[in-house]
Amino acid sequence: MSAAAQDRGARQAARAIDALRRGWPLRVTGADGALDLLAVESARDGTLAEFASGDVLLSGERAVTLKLTNQRAAATPGPVRLAGAADRIAAALAIADPALDLANPLKGPFHTVATGGDAAAAAAMTMARHAGLLPAFFVRGAAGEAETMCSADDVATLLDPARLDIAARARLPVAASETAEIVAFRSPEEASDHVALVIGKRDGNPPVVRLHSECLTGDVLGSLKCDCGPQLHAALHAMADAPWGVLLYLRQEGRGIGLVNKLRAYALQDQGYDTVDANLRLGFPIEARDFAIAARMLKLLNVPRIRLMTNNPEKVARLEREGVEVVERIPLALPTNPHNEQYLATKRDRTGHQL
Repeated sequence: MSAAAQDRGARQAARAIDALRRGWPLRVTGADGALDLLAVESARDGTLAEFASGDVLLSGERAVTLKLTNQRAAATPGPVRLAGAADRIAAALAIADPALDLANPLKGPFHTVATGGDAAAAAAMTMARHAGLLPAFFVRGAAGEAETMCSADDVATLLDPARLDIAARARLPVAASETAEIVAFRSPEEASDHVALVIGKRDGNPPVVRLHSECLTGDVLGSLKCDCGPQLHAALHAMADAPWGVLLYLRQEGRGIGLVNKLRAYALQDQGYDTVDANLRLGFPIEARDFAIAARMLKLLNVPRIRLMTNNPEKVARLEREGVEVVERIPLALPTNPHNEQYLATKRDRTGHQL
């Protein structure tokens, strides 16, 4: 595919994600079929009346929560289409939004049918996550003209880390290092800008690197529910004590599900679910971050070998799969508090963190 064709496809996907957020219908095409979709969360009554579909498309994770998949599908969940499940927004939200589960404990019975386009359905779930919406849609087969449309390949092109490039860089004195440099990364169509903070003077040794996913509640507001803010500042000071280091600040809030959905997960945790089950009940994978973005940032910074500061061995494996040589894993130990003890225990017991 030519560069011009890739640019066109990425722009189409960006427009489609914007349409999802605004509650507009769109068409997604794939190798095995095309689907007309309307995001349940942002849908409006007038648009739904024009859409005229009672079928609902859910993510595989949400379908597993609702016990709509067999054992094979539950092992590798994919999107599930429910025939005639809801002709009103409130009814669809009762299916899609786990915050409403207690008020609507008896759902169904539902009849599942073929999605009509598995590639398009999978792309739609990715688009919902990047739009910060619940992964649930009113769905129908492609019919008539589509005002907004894109293909599954367009979505992949939009989110391809290879499109990321350095946009700007400047000196940024910070508390940990008055000689730090900040580097901003941007792709032509994607809205999220990632940044790196380079601390110390580059030499021939691998730098201490910390991957830090954006956490507004922890980094800015001082939330006690997680350890993100303390980890961020401890990592910066540890880099200042090393010859040099690089903090990669990734705009992947809530392990890639977005701020609003992270807050929904917090509400589910208040109901007794741990952070893993909360994500799954919302319809998202346990880990939705794209570590290829971090690898691309390191490549642009000409950093092929690193000493990775993390308690999560899976981060090491994921970066190495992206071509980054991790020569050492450096743990980052911090004290707990009464509000994040359960969260950290879940990270230890269910996601393999070595705390």
